[in-house]
Amino acid sequence: MAPTKEPAATTPPPLDVPAYWEQAKIELMKRDRIMKKLIPQFGDLHLVGHGDPFTTLARSVVGQQVTTKAADAAWNKLLLACPKITPAQVIKAGAEQLSACGLSKRKTEYILDLADHFKAKRVHANQWADMDDEAVIAELVQIRGIGRWTAEMFLIFNLLRPNVLPLDDPGLIQGISQNYFSGEPVSRSDAREVSANWEPWRTVATWYLWRSLDPVPVE
Repeated sequence: MAPTKEPAATTPPPLDVPAYWEQAKIELMKRDRIMKKLIPQFGDLHLVGHGDPFTTLARSVVGQQVTTKAADAAWNKLLLACPKITPAQVIKAGAEQLSACGLSKRKTEYILDLADHFKAKRVHANQWADMDDEAVIAELVQIRGIGRWTAEMFLIFNLLRPNVLPLDDPGLIQGISQNYFSGEPVSRSDAREVSANWEPWRTVATWYLWRSLDPVPVE
């Protein structure tokens, strides 16, 4: 996006552009012939991070196994019930009010368990930035309703980790199939073999494969 005027010398860089993004693009295009063709197609588009950890995880639980439209509708109702989406606010709302937002009984239980983990400090959100990927995943999967895939999406979209390979993600597997195997079925070992060339920027390569399937990134 072009600036409307010359920024002052003290203006900090945009916070939503991962610091490693440009370096990763250059290295991936040098190493990988598919990335060399794919990356330039998306110009200045880049991964945009999501903010608060609790909100990010709550939204991912709300969105599980439903359409984007249904997830958005439930999330908007949840925002009316809990405008700040804090653990304390969610716990205070309680199961009945959360269910009234259109959440299933199971998702209501998951959201309350998530809130309880945060409120009781059974997860160390303030330390995640300094923990390695697997240590963060190990904490997250102890919360009901959060599996490895959700934890990996959190690493990508909240912590902006550069080297995540979400092998359980259908979009990644489909992107590898279409771009590297002419649409043929792809196994997890095929995906690992292709991704070896992307280290240490597997998140960035994954993001561009998602864009090859859906050019407009989800905010």
